[in-house]
Amino acid sequence: MATALTIAGSDSGGGAGIQADLKAFSARGVYATSVITALTAQNTRAVTMVEGVSLPMIRAQMAAVFEDIAVDAVKIGMLGTPEVIAAVAEGLAGFKGPVVLDPVMVAKSGDALLAAEAEEALATHLLPRATLLTPNLPEAARLLGGDEDDDPAAMAAAGQALRTMGAGAVLMKGGHGRGATCVDLLVDGEDAPLRLEASRIATRNTHGTGCTLSAAIAAELAKGADLRGAITAAHGYLQGAIAAADRLDIGTGHGPVHHFHEVWP
Repeated sequence: MATALTIAGSDSGGGAGIQADLKAFSARGVYATSVITALTAQNTRAVTMVEGVSLPMIRAQMAAVFEDIAVDAVKIGMLGTPEVIAAVAEGLAGFKGPVVLDPVMVAKSGDALLAAEAEEALATHLLPRATLLTPNLPEAARLLGGDEDDDPAAMAAAGQALRTMGAGAVLMKGGHGRGATCVDLLVDGEDAPLRLEASRIATRNTHGTGCTLSAAIAAELAKGADLRGAITAAHGYLQGAIAAADRLDIGTGHGPVHHFHEVWP
């Protein structure tokens, strides 16, 4: 049984974070395990409180999973502080499989989820460990200290710059762009980036899209897909989940995507 581990924060509203990751793993046919790094009081409209999990508990969760369960791939999401980032990096020291790092910095509601002082720790401790980094345009700009730019050439340059910081490959997510077509670019050292395009879907129910995409990629890697194949499959899955999001009637703000659109009638 292919198995994936998510290391991330909990979303009490169920649309993002650990909950989205577990749903995406399950929808892609992969056994899901988890390490919770933070608790959030959250719904479709706002994050009202964030409370970190203690470092001993984070370390204990990682040790418990790795010492008993054969993990095939790891997805990392919300970490919050430099100390948590360092603890997670230590816990991954013996893991040899692929790691998908989603640099969760800001919630869909606009609430900050990563302390400013943690950005340097993320770059130092985890970027070099990442098989794939999956930033959206604002996250890439913050990591590089520049401005957001949805021009594909600029996205490719940003992806290459992030690779020089240590990430094995970078998937630049264009969902924050302005055009009618959303463009994602995979910069992985090949001659040309892998370009993935999709028409922008008119829905406000996009909570958890970043978490879901990175988790779906990790699930495909856990099943043995190569990086480009995993990203292509996960991209198609996410587009289906967004297209079906309005079939769910959850909350009054940014509702979740439909993780089980291929399963539920």
